[in-house]
Amino acid sequence: MAGNRKTMKRWYLLAALVLLLDRVSKFWVTENFSLGDQWAIWPVFSLVRWHNKGAAFSFLNDAGGWQTGLFIVLAIAFSVFIVREIYLLKHDEHFSGFTYAMVLGGALGNLWGRISEGYVVDFILLHYQTYYFPAFNLADSALFVGACGWIVLIFQDYKNKPAIQNNGTGNG
Repeated sequence: MAGNRKTMKRWYLLAALVLLLDRVSKFWVTENFSLGDQWAIWPVFSLVRWHNKGAAFSFLNDAGGWQTGLFIVLAIAFSVFIVREIYLLKHDEHFSGFTYAMVLGGALGNLWGRISEGYVVDFILLHYQTYYFPAFNLADSALFVGACGWIVLIFQDYKNKPAIQNNGTGNG
């Protein structure tokens, strides 16, 4: 049975909050930084303005443009799947709801940029001396948190499933 309205509303609102924070932060960066600008905050943390037409870690960033359409289609399909998963949650599945909300909010945040600008604005840059982690944004952070949560859920599900018994045929 599908979850109640209050349960669904909570997780959809959290996803909307993630989307809002992502859009506001990207707006602030685009209003205050030119493309390629970098502002060192701490020795290991900078704000930048970079545009990413690819996926995580700039995967397929220089693929010629076809990847944008692919990532838009994937994000829409995945978001529809997550909306359905939230709808099916039981009232007490808080960790699942949080996980799905993070994934949905992050996916919609990057989808918005891909549709409206054709790229995603990345602005968080972690580095140490000459080592740089690829720049990312709040939507990416939410997706990462959601992906980690999803891994935990998969392990919990695996752990909680009863072992399949040998059915006596020798095939088991």
